[in-house]
This record gives sequence, structure tokens and C-alpha cells, in this order.
Amino acid sequence: MPKTQLLIIDDHPMMREALQMATLGEDDLEVIGEAASAEEGFKLLESLQPDVILIDLLMPGMGGLKAIEQLFRANPGSRILVISSLEDEDKILAAIQAGALGYYPKTAARAHLLEAIRTVADGLPYLPNGIALKLFAGLRKQKPTGQTSSPEITLTARQHEILSLLAEGRSDEEIAATLHIETATVRSHIHHLLQRLGLESRTQAVAFAARQYRQD
Repeated sequence: MPKTQLLIIDDHPMMREALQMATLGEDDLEVIGEAASAEEGFKLLESLQPDVILIDLLMPGMGGLKAIEQLFRANPGSRILVISSLEDEDKILAAIQAGALGYYPKTAARAHLLEAIRTVADGLPYLPNGIALKLFAGLRKQKPTGQTSSPEITLTARQHEILSLLAEGRSDEEIAATLHIETATVRSHIHHLLQRLGLESRTQAVAFAARQYRQD
């Protein structure tokens, strides 16, 4: 039986080694490449054709969310499993909307990792129960609004910049560092964005931004 071939993209050497070790001895799994950055991963993909891509979200250079979006845009059939220490619903939702098929927390057990890889390799979505419940609870708080699609809504250049960074899953601190402004200023902009777009939470803003800038 052919093995499921894996590509690991993570900037931490110990994490890449741990993921490789987790698949050793598994007759149906094989790591065929590893990369320390999204850019390095894209170079490997020029010659490799992995069945599943295991990718972290927090990496220097191109972030994991942007990489997932580009991978999915280039090949909508990509089977991408996020391996991350982040477990908040904003990041999970953004990763799924960018194109990830599964989301696995680094704190979970090895047995569940193998289950996640095999599930995604079969083309099925994977979320651990705890994360699925957290995401479901966040989605449940959202209320439909017709205001987000109104052509009359106009945003400033700064608001567009912040929305674009939200679509990449950046935190308030990361946005502040990128735009060279205070974190409190970022939060104020996001507050005004929610009011302008008729949204009720940051989660809704991330979802709106992911849709908006993927369409663009």
C-alpha cells in the first residue's frame, strides 16, 4: 500500500523532529520533506508532491495563514493540517477559511496527531472535540447581518490595512508592530471597524476580512 507522504513546515527544529519521530514506525506515513519557513516550503513543493502539508501558523517571514491561502489558491485540492499552539477561535476560523482542512493543537497526544493526519489525508476535515466546541460556541454568538455586503460602506486606507492583517490572523500586537503604531490604536481602529461594518465581535471581523481579501 502506498504511504501517505508528508511535508512539514515549522520554524522550530525540535517541533519538526518531534513530528518526524511521531510518524516513525507507521507503515502508512512517510515524511518526505521539511522546511523552516513558508518560503522554503514553497521551494520544496516545486519538486515534491506531498499528500498532506503540516504547517505552523506563527513563523517568521510569510505567516502560516498567508501561506495556507496561497497554497489553497494554487491548488484547491491541497490537504493542509495546521499544527499550532494557538487555540483561540479567531485563528482557527481564519485558518479554515484560508484553506486548511484540519487544525491540531501541539499540546494534544501523539495518537490524536496520527488520527488527524490520516483523516485529512482522506480528504475529511479534522478538529479535536475541544477545539470544535470552542469554534462552535464562537460561531453561535455571531448573528447574521446584511450590512457587511452593503456597497455604501467605505473604509479608510488604514482600516483596509488592518483588515488585511486580520485576514492573515495577526494579533493586535503584531498589527501594531507592522504598522508602527500603538497597540491601543489598533484596538481603537478595530472597534471603529466593527461599528462601520455592523459586526459584533473580532471573530466576525476576521471572518469578513478573510472573505474580502481572498476575493480580492
